[in-house]
Amino acid sequence: MKPARKPQNIVVPERWGDLPWGDYYREALERQLSPWFAKMYGFHLLKIGNLSAEINLEKCAVAHQVNVSVRGSPMQVQADPLHLPFADKSVDVCLMAHTLPWCDDPHRLLREADRVLIDDGWLVLSGFNPLSLMGLRKLLPVLRHASPYNSRMFTLMRQMDWLSLLNFEVLHASRFHVLPWKKQGGKLLSAHVPALGCLQLIVARKRTIPLTLNPLKQNKSKARIRQAVGATRQYQKPDA
Repeated sequence: MKPARKPQNIVVPERWGDLPWGDYYREALERQLSPWFAKMYGFHLLKIGNLSAEINLEKCAVAHQVNVSVRGSPMQVQADPLHLPFADKSVDVCLMAHTLPWCDDPHRLLREADRVLIDDGWLVLSGFNPLSLMGLRKLLPVLRHASPYNSRMFTLMRQMDWLSLLNFEVLHASRFHVLPWKKQGGKLLSAHVPALGCLQLIVARKRTIPLTLNPLKQNKSKARIRQAVGATRQYQKPDA
């Protein structure tokens, strides 16, 4: 397995329009996210990356939404996603729409999102599926250095393993949009073989496990009443 951390000098796309059929991907992702954003609530939503900033979140109940990126527009906070300038446990929702594919240290990015998220906060990840037509085209030398084939493509299982280590509960994981060049992604194929979809989505929540005492250890830890030193039981002579 290739290491997740990989230094690279690849130009990150600043908008979905920079990608071939990028607007199709954005619309497909918005359709998949629409029912989930209706369930999210809180005070602060963080959009990490330029592609995240263009996702329509009108149906999301979180009113205060902040776009964070190194460059480009629309951007409200200029910062490195690996060093988010926010306090611990201060964000209710983190959206990373195709942010991991162009990140040179995805583990650190996930840890940073985990740091700023409140307990039971929402984390939304999207990316490209390596086991798809998109992944096959990435193998062609002619396209290997062109966008979006120059991005990192992680499988759903690998990303879910990363999230489990950070104590995230995955509520939803899916693949969709089988044909990259079709606006609807090929409805028939997407309905019958969604595993071949070129796009994938993960919706997870940050969970905290309460510390519960082991019953066996708890019984041993209870204070015991000790017999006083020198104390003896009184003997009562039975009545004749």
